[in-house]
Amino acid sequence: MDPNSICRKAKRLAVKQAELCQSQPEIISEVIKGTKLGLRECKHQFRFRRWNCTSHSKHFGNVLQQDIRESAFVYAITAAGVTHAVTQACSMGSLLQCGCETTMSWAPPRPATGAGTDAVKWEWGGCGDDVDFGYEMSKKIMDGRQKRGKSDIRTLMDLHNNEAGRLAVKNYMRAECKCHGLSGSCTLRTCWRKMPHFREVGNRLLERFNGAFKVMGGNDGKTLIPVGWNIKPPDKQDLIYSAESPDFCLPNRKTGSAGTRGRACNSTALDMSGCDLLCCDRGYRDQTVVYEEHCLCRFHWCCVVQCKKCAVRKELSLCL
Repeated sequence: MDPNSICRKAKRLAVKQAELCQSQPEIISEVIKGTKLGLRECKHQFRFRRWNCTSHSKHFGNVLQQDIRESAFVYAITAAGVTHAVTQACSMGSLLQCGCETTMSWAPPRPATGAGTDAVKWEWGGCGDDVDFGYEMSKKIMDGRQKRGKSDIRTLMDLHNNEAGRLAVKNYMRAECKCHGLSGSCTLRTCWRKMPHFREVGNRLLERFNGAFKVMGGNDGKTLIPVGWNIKPPDKQDLIYSAESPDFCLPNRKTGSAGTRGRACNSTALDMSGCDLLCCDRGYRDQTVVYEEHCLCRFHWCCVVQCKKCAVRKELSLCL
């Protein structure tokens, strides 16, 4: 995952992307971290579903080539991951091109709860997350290949879902404050803006995935309109798709499905993790697995932790 190697091997780079590769490889390094962050979150959010976002599968690229809900989520979560990672690198001082947030024109933070808090003075300070820089870098990198003068429905959808991912970070900044005063009092609060935790971003985008809008291209080739009667147009934070997803029950190279055979399921659950749904009504078998793990760990001065190995027996239900 060396940035220089990726830039050399990547084909059809847009002009702005190629310039970043040559002049600012440290930003490309953060982009790679952000992409990994997004894919890890994708695997977490889809861990109990038939398609579990297994990016190391040879069929993963086939999923992304379809205009389905799953590809919409991947585009959104990776764009969000790049925004988050680049912004975090700015706050940590890892990038020379950016630093802490300098904009102080935001509305005052909410007062802390408790008696007498209305009179507490506050001021912007500390090191706020410069999400605007992360947003712009994500837009330049993630949208670069889609722009290129095209106006087809796939390009419009990819750009829309990329933006939805970035806004899931940018629109949900929160204020963190620290109290200052004698004897633990809070006569002054210093506040700064921080990004939401990325798990929160993933949860929010999964909600958008569940309520994604099906769209089709307008007659002018430059707009997207929702499919169905009396359906409001999707807003910028909604995910959109144009084709129905396959059921992902059986292996299919064309659709990118790896199938669910051998997947662990919950025999008592009624949701997507339950064996009936996850195994596509093919049934399941129970299997006992025995493995070793560290146990009875003790700290010895100084400074060693010694553990024993214990055999752990676990009952699994596996899809047929």
